Amino acid sequence: MRISVVIPCFNEQDVLPSLFQRLTAAAETWGCDWEVLCVDDGSGDRTWELLSAQHNADPRWRALRFARNFGHQAAVSAGLYHCVGDAVIVMDSDLQDPPEELARFIEKWQSGYEVVFAIRKKRKEGWIKRVCYWAFYRLMGRLVSFEMPHDSGDFCLMDRTVVDVLNAIPERNRFVRGLRAWAGFRQTGLTYERSARAGGETKYPFRQLVKLALDGIFSFSSVPLRLASHLGWWVSCLALFGVVFTFVQRLFKDFFASFGLGYVPGYAAIISSILFLGGVQLICLGILGEYIGRIYEEVKGRPPWIVQSSVGVGIKSFHNPAR
Repeated sequence: MRISVVIPCFNEQDVLPSLFQRLTAAAETWGCDWEVLCVDDGSGDRTWELLSAQHNADPRWRALRFARNFGHQAAVSAGLYHCVGDAVIVMDSDLQDPPEELARFIEKWQSGYEVVFAIRKKRKEGWIKRVCYWAFYRLMGRLVSFEMPHDSGDFCLMDRTVVDVLNAIPERNRFVRGLRAWAGFRQTGLTYERSARAGGETKYPFRQLVKLALDGIFSFSSVPLRLASHLGWWVSCLALFGVVFTFVQRLFKDFFASFGLGYVPGYAAIISSILFLGGVQLICLGILGEYIGRIYEEVKGRPPWIVQSSVGVGIKSFHNPAR
C-alpha cells in the first residue's frame, strides 16, 4: 500500500521548510509507503530550488515544474495525473491544511470509503470572504444535480479508482472538488479547523476566487442558461406593471403629483424601458459568452499544463481520451 500526497505550489519559499518537516513527521506515523508530489505552478521565487533540494535529501519527495503559471486546478490535476499511490491526498502547501490530520483520512479510507473530504468548520479569513464562501457552496449545491458537500475544498483523500476516473475526464477548465463530487463512489467528510497561513501571502486573491467559482458553476450547471427565460418573464411582468401604473397615474394626476410622482408624458417610460431591457439583454449575452468561451477552450484541444522539468517523476504527456 502506498499513499501519494499531491501539493500545488506557487511562490511558497517561505513556507516550504515547515511543510517538509511537518509532513515528513506526519507521514512516518502512517505505517505504509508514501510519496509526496509537489507541482511548482510557475513560481518566480526559490520554490523550485527548495523542492529539488528536498528531493535530493529524501527521494520520496518528487516534483514537477510548469513552464508558466497554469493555475491551481491545473497543478492539482497534473499531480493526480502523475502520482502512483493506491490512495491520493490533495492538500495545499501553505499548511492551512494541517498534515497532522491526514492519519484520520487514511483510517476512513481503510474502513472502505473511496473519497474522504475535509469540511472546514472555522476559517481564519475576513468576514467578507467567509460570507462569500458560505454563499457560494450553498448556491452551487442548489444549481447542480448531484450532492455537493458544503464548505469542502480540495483537501481530501481519494482512492486510486476515483483518481483514474478523474484522469480520464478530458475537461480543461477543471473544478476538481466538483469533479470529485460528481464522480460519486462512497464518500464521507471529516471536520477540521482551517489554520492561518504558516508564512507568506495568499496566492488566491479575490479575483481568482471569483474565477474559480464561475468555473465551478458553468462547468456543472445549465441553470444560468435558463436564467434568460426567467428574466424574460420578469421583464414582461414588470412591463405590465408599468403599463398599469402609468394608466393609474394619468387618472389620478393630482394625487401622484402631491408626493413628486407627477405624470410626465412618455419620457420616464421610454428611458426606463430601454435601459432595463438593454441590461437584461447584456446579462443574457454575458451568460452565453461564458459557456461559449469554455466550449472554445475545449475545442482547441490544448493541454491544460506544460511541464518544463521534473525531479523523480517520469513526465507523461497529457492524453485526451475524447480524441
